[in-house]
Order: sequence, then C-alpha cells, then structure tokens
Amino acid sequence: MSAHNDACVRAGQYPTIEPEKGFDEHVLACVLSCALKEVEDGEATATESTGLSLAELREVLPRSLSATAMATFALEDVSDPEPGMEEELLRGLLLAHARPGDPASARFAKIVARRAMGDDHLWQDLGLLNRAELNRLLAIHFPMLAAGNTQNMKWKKYFYRKLCEAEGFSLCTAPNCRECSDFDSCFGPEDGECEERVTLIQGPLFVTSP
Repeated sequence: MSAHNDACVRAGQYPTIEPEKGFDEHVLACVLSCALKEVEDGEATATESTGLSLAELREVLPRSLSATAMATFALEDVSDPEPGMEEELLRGLLLAHARPGDPASARFAKIVARRAMGDDHLWQDLGLLNRAELNRLLAIHFPMLAAGNTQNMKWKKYFYRKLCEAEGFSLCTAPNCRECSDFDSCFGPEDGECEERVTLIQGPLFVTSP
C-alpha cells in the first residue's frame, strides 16, 4: 500500500474503518478517509475527491463521520464536481452496469470513476485494504461488468478495454494477451505503487480493430 493510502486508514486520525460494519459503509469510510486527507492537504475539495455531488455528500457523511470530521470537509465552501471527458466515459460504463434502482450503486459508480483518475491501483486509489475488497465491491454493485473480467485483469485496464470495445477500438495490437510483451502491466500482481491508468484522450492510443 502506498504511503498516501496508508495515511488514509490510520486509526484515530481519520474515520474509523470497522470490519463489523456493513461492507458498503466500510468502503465509504475508506474513501472518505482518503478524501479527508486530501481536503486537509489542500489537494481537493470533498466533491472533487469523491466525485459525489454536494447533496450526495450531505446524505452519506453523517453515516460515516463524526460531527468534527464532517466540519473538516467544509461543505459550505464546495460546489458539485465537474468530471472530465475520461471520467464521464468511465462513469457512464459503470452506471450502465450498476444495479437498477440502487442509489448506492449509482454513488459508487461516481466514486469509482473519480478515484480511478489516480495513479495507483484502483483498490489503493479507493483507500481499500486490498484488491479482494475491490473485487467484492464491483461484484456487488456492477455484477455483469465484474463477471466479464474472467482473466483477473487489473481493473483499470479492464475498464478501459471495455470502453474501447464499445467504440470499436483496441488498446493493444497483440493477437492475444499471452503473446503481449506488456502482459505483466495488465495482469501482474498489485502489491505496490504503480501508474496503471490509461489516458483515453491524449496520444495515439486507439488502434482500429480489424
């Protein structure tokens, strides 16, 4: 786990992550821990860090934070986030596969899309304890999308592959993954820090599929 994400989950300084809580509440506590750290460091506002609207934050914060911690987010000074094109595409993919009629799934689509703009593995960007927790989150709230990752590809790589497939493009010219010289980049272990995010908008990334 990166130093940043390790700081996100230190007991006492940030919202407590309690294993006995419901899993969704646990994930929210992890995300809000990271958000609180970023707000305190002046790196982002609460909405910018989580991807949630001001109204959504006001709904979920009281469930996870003390009044003191809530005050740190300074919600009176923030506005709704403005996602960039790349985040919008990923949010759309997640929302299309979210559980119908489930507000929690819709919120997690926004959170995952925003936190995926970071440079670590996605489970680290979310402040989770390991990849298994991310697997569980995605299986619960985006079951059809998660079920398609049959080869255990890194989640950011998988998401961007799905986005490209929807547009008729490919991120890779190799005939199959096993023959790709960059195999470990997509399927290697997720133990340390990385810069795995693929940029969709800059550079000659797309190759037209045959």
